[in-house]
Amino acid sequence: MPKSLKKSCSTQSSISSYFSGLNSKSSTNGSIPSGKKTQQHTQLQPSRGKKQRKTDEDDSGLPVKRARLSFQRHGEVGGDEVTETPPIRGAEGLSAATVERLQSFSCPAELNRGGAWRVEVDQKQSGGGVVQICDQGKGAMLLPCGLKDHHNNTKKPKQEREDEHQEEEAVQEEHSVVSQKTQGMKFAKTGGGMVLGSSPAQDASVPCRRSKSAFTPLEQQVIQLKQQHEDALLAIECGYKYRFFGEDAEIAAKELNIFCHLDHNFMTCSVPTHRLFVHVRRLVSQGHKVGVVKQMETSAIKASGANKNALFTRQLSALYTKSTLVGEDVNPLCSLGEDDQGSNPPDSFLLCISESWDQKARQVTIGLVAVQPSTGDVLLDSFTDNHSRSELEGRILKINPVEILVPSDLSEHTQRLLHSIANTSTQADDRIQIQKKESAEFEFPSAMNTVTEFYCNSPDTGSRSLSSVASLESQVICCLGPLIQYLREFNLERVLLNDSSFRCLSTESQGLALSATTLRNLEIFSNQTDGGLRGSLLWVLDHTSTAFGRRLLRRWVSQPLTDLRSISDRQDAVGEILQSDSAALAAIRSLLVHLPDLERGICSIYHTKCSTQEFYLICSSLSRLGLELKALIPAIQSQLSSSLLRTLLLDTPDLLSPVHHFLKVLNEKAAKAGDKKELFSDLSDFPALRERRAEIQSVLDEIRDHRKVVRTVLRTPALDYTTVSGLEFLIEVKNSMSAIVPREWVKISSTKAVGRYHSPYLVERCRSLQQLREQLLLDCQRAWNDFLHQFGEHYHSMKRAISHLATMDCLFSLAEVAKQGDYCRPEMSESRCQIVIKDGRNPAIDLLLGEHNQYVPNHTDLQGEGRRTMIVTGPNMGGKSSYIRQVALVCVMAQMGCHVPAAQASLGILDGIYTRMGASDNIYKGRSTFMEELTEASEIIARATERSLVIMDELGRGTSTHDGIAIAYATLEHFITEVKSLTLFVTHYPPLCELERKHPDHVANYHMAFLLNDPPAQAHAQDDGVQPEFITFLYQLTEGAAGRSYGLNVARLADIPETILHTAAKKARELEDTVNTRRKKKTVLPDLWRISDRETLRNWMETNSLSLKYLNAATEPHDADV
Repeated sequence: MPKSLKKSCSTQSSISSYFSGLNSKSSTNGSIPSGKKTQQHTQLQPSRGKKQRKTDEDDSGLPVKRARLSFQRHGEVGGDEVTETPPIRGAEGLSAATVERLQSFSCPAELNRGGAWRVEVDQKQSGGGVVQICDQGKGAMLLPCGLKDHHNNTKKPKQEREDEHQEEEAVQEEHSVVSQKTQGMKFAKTGGGMVLGSSPAQDASVPCRRSKSAFTPLEQQVIQLKQQHEDALLAIECGYKYRFFGEDAEIAAKELNIFCHLDHNFMTCSVPTHRLFVHVRRLVSQGHKVGVVKQMETSAIKASGANKNALFTRQLSALYTKSTLVGEDVNPLCSLGEDDQGSNPPDSFLLCISESWDQKARQVTIGLVAVQPSTGDVLLDSFTDNHSRSELEGRILKINPVEILVPSDLSEHTQRLLHSIANTSTQADDRIQIQKKESAEFEFPSAMNTVTEFYCNSPDTGSRSLSSVASLESQVICCLGPLIQYLREFNLERVLLNDSSFRCLSTESQGLALSATTLRNLEIFSNQTDGGLRGSLLWVLDHTSTAFGRRLLRRWVSQPLTDLRSISDRQDAVGEILQSDSAALAAIRSLLVHLPDLERGICSIYHTKCSTQEFYLICSSLSRLGLELKALIPAIQSQLSSSLLRTLLLDTPDLLSPVHHFLKVLNEKAAKAGDKKELFSDLSDFPALRERRAEIQSVLDEIRDHRKVVRTVLRTPALDYTTVSGLEFLIEVKNSMSAIVPREWVKISSTKAVGRYHSPYLVERCRSLQQLREQLLLDCQRAWNDFLHQFGEHYHSMKRAISHLATMDCLFSLAEVAKQGDYCRPEMSESRCQIVIKDGRNPAIDLLLGEHNQYVPNHTDLQGEGRRTMIVTGPNMGGKSSYIRQVALVCVMAQMGCHVPAAQASLGILDGIYTRMGASDNIYKGRSTFMEELTEASEIIARATERSLVIMDELGRGTSTHDGIAIAYATLEHFITEVKSLTLFVTHYPPLCELERKHPDHVANYHMAFLLNDPPAQAHAQDDGVQPEFITFLYQLTEGAAGRSYGLNVARLADIPETILHTAAKKARELEDTVNTRRKKKTVLPDLWRISDRETLRNWMETNSLSLKYLNAATEPHDADV
């Protein structure tokens, strides 16, 4: 075998090495013995469960799709060199160039291929070479048969062998480069995927001069893109659809429920371009990072360039995760009045967390920065926390992030907390995504360098100054640096430049403190049954009309006010909305209905990622609001007295005034259609577009003038151009006149009656026209981006105006709540710490019961200087937990500025509400039920003050009775004497009620009233008359302690079998008698010991006959003693 042929494919890549699950083997270098046939069968794994099919492949694992040209020799001996003599070209022979071209169409396959075609050059006919294509069945191959008698033992010239050796080295070098490019990249899985990272299998058994790479040009481009973005699913624009390749295709097919199939070397699936936003959102909601790759060239411009025969240039245009869904690819708004409230979560914060351990203080300092790129909100905070991370948990629940960035060396306690929060949702699209980054990015020097570079090189006016950033806490800077780097991947880092968007959580936390446990126990944002919104306080209060108003109301609920003046301003505004007959308020309320999400819209414009449809929708809505509010200014000034309402409504028109100019420039029809070429009706500010349009008009005039020449040639004075199927300037000629058509004209199309042509001049002018039109489209895109940047300069004023509208929406919502009936305006006092509520109700239960009006109202009277502790007892299911929740929710609503469900309420301003309710373990944190109880109690003890409301429900029930009573008693007494907070303590331990006698000025016993019913008459005859009690719940708070909890009544309600109930009742009676006997013994014996004479003893025995019975029963010997 010739050396050149033997080595030419020694480094040929084998695609089978990139297919997972295939059992292909690479052949070794060397010559193939004469007459030996090799065949290899490899099974491909089909997608979507189709039947497997066997495919014959060559040693490289490639299915053979083309014929192969080889040489057949006489007397070939393995390893011997054979001289090849070119065939003699005759009249019908093959030249050396033709043979070389046939070789270029060959494929690296095994020599003896089943079912292949054979090409023979037969020189026996006419003395030349005649090509014969014969089906030889199994083992047939392509052979130039006419060469087999000419080169049996002739040696090649030395120069030719050296040239072949150089060619061999060049091929090997090129293949090594391809191999290096594909190192370290895993791109696909089973079923046609590709695994890059190992050297491709080599096949040196056959010659190959055709392809130096196993992949198509598009596949090579996909590999390069995937190397740059390995962590993202890439949707690559290919014509009218977006395609996924390799493992990305398999994942996308599974998540989107679409078909995935093998195409060349990769599995692939596709989605249409106009539905891209739907599929991107679905993939992102499942926790995937999605990249959109678009074509950067147009066909006409590419055809006129130097790379007209090369592949279209494609680049990553956008990346999307749960927190970065900003852009026209994922948020298309096409019509006025369309609302995307259901397409986005209420909040989509990206949270970055860093922590540092203080060895001396033995505490951890945590910094966090939360940014919402879709609205521009930025939250900062730095605080110390304990090992339970309760402070961090509370902030996470308030921020409600969808994505969290953490360092790779995060502490175990924080990791457990984040995983427990991330896994609270059973649905994947609701779970928080946790992204781990290199810990070096979170170190202070690295983060400070990033922050300094970012703010020093910022060209934006009004950006945050470096001095203000440097004054932030070190842990906040350690979060800000990685966050800047992360947002740069998405081109969203600009949102961090706005100084007005930054808010410090620590300052806002000076309001009413609601811990994470409190938010859960009081069901502030979600109920504890199924985690849904229904039944929560937010569900009760949310009557907003806009998406941005809904987000603001959630912030109000999570952070109630502690400033008396701010609370009074909200109460005044809500009261005026309720009582005023002003038509201006009704008009303003109607303006807020069916508005798009303006807050997200202007932020999308600020990021220059919005479509023309979205821009027109946002601008037209803002302009309409500004004009109508401006028309209502006289009515607002004369009819409204609330300072808050007047400020909000009078400032908004001026803040929205810049939007009118931007709206006038746009062509409404083109904006709604997305036509950027006709988007701007006034081109005075766009000189580049005017020049390009002038060039286009000049070409059009030349084409129209060319009609004179065409009319002269065809001798048709009235001839005009025709447009058919989008093809312009066609010269339509009847077939009967085709003889006069010049031969150089190009025939475009024809019918039975006519033919349509382009003259050479028209061909050249149409090509120029198409290039200018596509260049105009690029110019329009640049002008559009500049236009968005100009609008972005007014972003801060627009955002402030929308914030005013959101506040109005929240005030209207609170007024709607107050209309529900029997709500009152609470009297708030800053000087007195008290909770006095008359006929208070639980707002959520009251609304759930609806028109039945079955909820029983209750009074509450807690005074900081008087009775500040209520011990609540009573039967199980008597309404104790509902009552204590009711008191806390009324306080939260009052400090929001909302009316409360009560006949009358006088409340002091609280600094925090702390709760310990329920019983459950925490597996993620490694805590038992009792440990969880005591941890929550410990945090309350550490944070509560005399202006706090403390609620404890059944503390100490997770351990033995004695330990539980002791812990509950000591804890409650600590709150009474040391903390002096307003306290509601629910218990089933009677000894705790003795604290009322010990602290009569500060403690009062209460119980939930009930009726004890007599059991049925026939039940007395069974089991010695011992039966479980029958209880009727009254749900009325009553003074005094309940003697029993009547748990057997709940057991009956739970359908415990009667036999078990009877046994339990009997045992309960025995235990109760034993306890009562011991109690009497302790009281009788000391009295007897003090009697010293007979007369006194006789009188005592007459008056305490019942006590003597208990004494005798206690002193009688038991059977065991006998």
